Amino acid sequence: MKLGVICDGISRDLKHAVDVMDEFGLDYAELQFVGDKEVGDHSAEEIREIDRLLRDRGKPVSCLSRHIFAGMTTANRPGDELHTKHMDALKRVIDMAHIVGSPLVRIMTQKKEQILWGHNGAEQWNVAKGAWDTMPPMIAPAVELARKEGVILVVETGNGTMVNSNYTARKLIDDLDAKDTLKVLWDPANNCWCHERAYPEGYDEVRSGYLGHVHIKDVQVDTPRATLEVRRMGEGQLAPLFQPMADALRADGYDGVISFESVYHPGNGNFEDGFRLGIDRFKKIFG
Repeated sequence: MKLGVICDGISRDLKHAVDVMDEFGLDYAELQFVGDKEVGDHSAEEIREIDRLLRDRGKPVSCLSRHIFAGMTTANRPGDELHTKHMDALKRVIDMAHIVGSPLVRIMTQKKEQILWGHNGAEQWNVAKGAWDTMPPMIAPAVELARKEGVILVVETGNGTMVNSNYTARKLIDDLDAKDTLKVLWDPANNCWCHERAYPEGYDEVRSGYLGHVHIKDVQVDTPRATLEVRRMGEGQLAPLFQPMADALRADGYDGVISFESVYHPGNGNFEDGFRLGIDRFKKIFG
């Protein structure tokens, strides 16, 4: 399968990140932060330099991953100041995507409301009434822009966002009738927080044409204690599920990229050290 890495998980020095990618035989570069800037904030010359470096080194860009719409709430509305700020950033990222040849641009969703739907009394007493309904109108302009510009958006399943499972990601796509332009960026470790098991339940939600991109890391969640621990790959709660996930992706002919997300460090704050401790396990399972 097509393997890559979120480059700033190794280093924000893109040249060094590419050197490490070559060391471990990774082909696809996912860009989030390069230097001291998030994608969408680089100058035209900086983008040309990024493009030259990656093309010269034979590293196609898999996805541009800015935190579009992250931090918004159900109080925000389409066209308000914050929404407009995020839409302007999305336009800049799409412009960069055309230059560096990225087929995908990531978006996020609003901050999570815990209970969105309910029955037998919960719908009156527990549901954050109308919370979900505020989201599709926020995302719809982004979908229309992407259609016009000929790029695919991928919505990430996030820890603290309204879309925090493959179920909710698929529902958003269906509610927008946007399967042609909006896909799921499946981060199964993030989905652990809401207790959606990655396989088979999580994968079954996206296997029929909804999946656009994958992030892989390992975690241990303790929701009652509001605590998240990132762990070396294969030593967290996803350990027994990685191989079945990989087997299912292969069997179904998944042709997107799987990015190793290097957000683990072994206690010293050095994420490249964490990358080096997990990359062989990642390649063995998903390669």
